[in-house]
Amino acid sequence: MKKIFSLSIICLGFMSQSFAQTDSTVAEVKVAPKQKITKNVFSTSKLINMQTTEMGAKGEFQFMISHHFSEIYNKNAGSQIGAQLFGINSGVAYTYLSFDYSPVRWLNVGVAAAGSSKYEGFTKIKFLRQQTGAKNIPVSLALYSLVNVNTAPDKSITFVGDRYNYVNQLLISRKFSDKLSLQLMPTVVHFNKVPYGINNDNEIYSIGLGGKYKLSDLINLDFEYSRQLNMYENILTSTGNIINYQPDLLSVGVEVNSGGHQFRFFVGNTTFGSNIDQLSRNSMSIANGSFALGFTINRSTFLGK
Repeated sequence: MKKIFSLSIICLGFMSQSFAQTDSTVAEVKVAPKQKITKNVFSTSKLINMQTTEMGAKGEFQFMISHHFSEIYNKNAGSQIGAQLFGINSGVAYTYLSFDYSPVRWLNVGVAAAGSSKYEGFTKIKFLRQQTGAKNIPVSLALYSLVNVNTAPDKSITFVGDRYNYVNQLLISRKFSDKLSLQLMPTVVHFNKVPYGINNDNEIYSIGLGGKYKLSDLINLDFEYSRQLNMYENILTSTGNIINYQPDLLSVGVEVNSGGHQFRFFVGNTTFGSNIDQLSRNSMSIANGSFALGFTINRSTFLGK
């Protein structure tokens, strides 16, 4: 009996030691943090006038209409302000029609009709996606490049390359919370032909800031502001005239997601549809209250499986 009791004590000792070693081994195992990709930094590929770091999923095709009406108020319009329905029925408007497709997750390509006999082709490449986990990346990063061609008759253009202009824009965004996302947008506009005559530069630089604030599951408040850094003050044209442009571009909009479509209604100090004109030739002054209404509608569908 004593032998059996002693043997039991020894067995329990071995078992407790084994369990202790097992618990120690388990405690030493470290579970790697799960990688989490930040989704829906912005709701669509376009904020108001500028692009965002977002793009469609692989195989997604998107059609977008962006329309700018004329000025809401013009001090020189007199009684015509009411007759023009505050710019909606003035006969001066720009419509931007674009089609884009994402062949892979990180690449988007598209074409657009920018109004006034101007057409565009563009690409967006996404280099970084905001994420946390074993790999911590605090921002999303994309490069947007656009080529614009003016097909309108112009006897002053003797070389076909002078009809082409370009935009290169670096998009740096971060989703700070479920409600707030912000984006920085340094931009270079390049003209093959110097647009303002003699003694001027082919490159026009600007810096922009945009953001989205989520009001509800279906409604967002969007804004964007860009500041032109050169080529807007006392510009000498080829005819010897001196002109000035407005360096500030400001827009505020309300975005509504209806499920199949996304709508955006906005007001801003430009009537142009293309980034080329918006960031280099804008003539509407914020100080003078020169603002115009506009809207955007986009529809997406999958072409693949």
